[in-house]
Amino acid sequence: MSPRTKEQNELIRIQRREQILDVAARSYFRTGGSFDIRDVAREAELGYGTVYHYYPNRHLLIEDVLCSGFERCEQVIAEWANTSDSHPDDRQVLSYCKALLLLWQSDARAYLVYKMAAEHYAGLPEKDRYYAKRRFMERLYVPLQSITKCEDESVDHMLAVLVGCCGLYYYAGHSDLDVDRIARLAMQAITKES
Repeated sequence: MSPRTKEQNELIRIQRREQILDVAARSYFRTGGSFDIRDVAREAELGYGTVYHYYPNRHLLIEDVLCSGFERCEQVIAEWANTSDSHPDDRQVLSYCKALLLLWQSDARAYLVYKMAAEHYAGLPEKDRYYAKRRFMERLYVPLQSITKCEDESVDHMLAVLVGCCGLYYYAGHSDLDVDRIARLAMQAITKES
C-alpha cells in the first residue's frame, strides 16, 4: 500500500473537520452548549487526540461552528437576493423562509446561528458575543429587513416563528419539518394576517 498523497491527506483533514463541526453543533442542542471535546470525539467516533488536534478547547470549536454556520446562512441570503426581484413580493419572501428552513433542517450549524441570535449569543464570551451580534445584524438581519420592507418588529416575529418551529425538529426529535406550513406561519408575522 502506497502512502497517501498530499491531496488525499488534505481531503481527510477537511472531512474530519467537517465531521467534528457537525457533531459539535448537534451536541450543542443535546447539551445546551455544555459539552466538551471528549463528548464530541465519542459521538464522532474519533479519538480524543484527533479532535483535540483540531480543537484544543470547546471555545475554539464553538467559534468555528458559528463561523461556518454564518458562511452558509450568508450564502443562502445572497443567492436568494440574486434570484429575487428588486421589489420582492410575499411569494418571494415565503420562498426565502422555506429556503432557510430547508437549510436549517439539513445543517445544524446554520440553525445554531439563528438560535443563538434569538438568545443574543448569551453563551459566548463577551468579545465573541459582540462580534457575533454585529455579524448577524449586518449580514443576515438587516438584509432580511430590507428584503421584507419591514422596519418594525415584524422580522423579529417572523424569525421567532422559524427558529421556534425548527427547534422542535432539533430538541423534540420530530422527524421532519412541515416547511410549507411553518413558512406560511412566519409570513403572518410580516403581513399581520390572522
